[in-house]
Amino acid sequence: MRIISGSHRGRILKPPMGLLVRPTTDMAKESLFNILNNYIAFEEVKVLDLFAGTGNISLEFAARKASSVLSVDLNKACIDFISKMAADLDFKQLTAIQANVFTFLSRPMGGFDVIFADPPYDLAERERIPELVFSNNWLNEEGWLVFEHDKYLNFKEHPFFYEERRYGKIHFSFFTIQAPDKTGF
Repeated sequence: MRIISGSHRGRILKPPMGLLVRPTTDMAKESLFNILNNYIAFEEVKVLDLFAGTGNISLEFAARKASSVLSVDLNKACIDFISKMAADLDFKQLTAIQANVFTFLSRPMGGFDVIFADPPYDLAERERIPELVFSNNWLNEEGWLVFEHDKYLNFKEHPFFYEERRYGKIHFSFFTIQAPDKTGF
């Protein structure tokens, strides 16, 4: 696991042994950020990373100078690791909080340009996350929700679904309120 680009390009991330996480692969992460590069200016975005795990995605956004990154995970060891990495790498714009994602999303907050969600593949009710994001206005009007999942979820009927991409066993479903022209995807 490494930072792909930005201020700490090539930096290897070594989470503590024993974390029960499934980090996004470097190949899938690089592809995801190449896609996002077509639609966002990284230096201007506010990011919410749900089920942050090792902070792999959060740290990548921070390295690309996102204006703010909020990492949410229930596991204290994950939050401690993300906080330590943010301090070690001097990512002052990255904050990690311990919370249940479903409880966290149940109250309206809003204001995020990119929301990345990578729940455990066997988590009950994980398919509810897009609805919680949109019904509680967590995403800015031109923002993106990226949901990482396995082949067993299909969001094509969701009103804000935009596109699904596959990278090996990893699937990314993209959602947005105002869909841009699909020629760039």
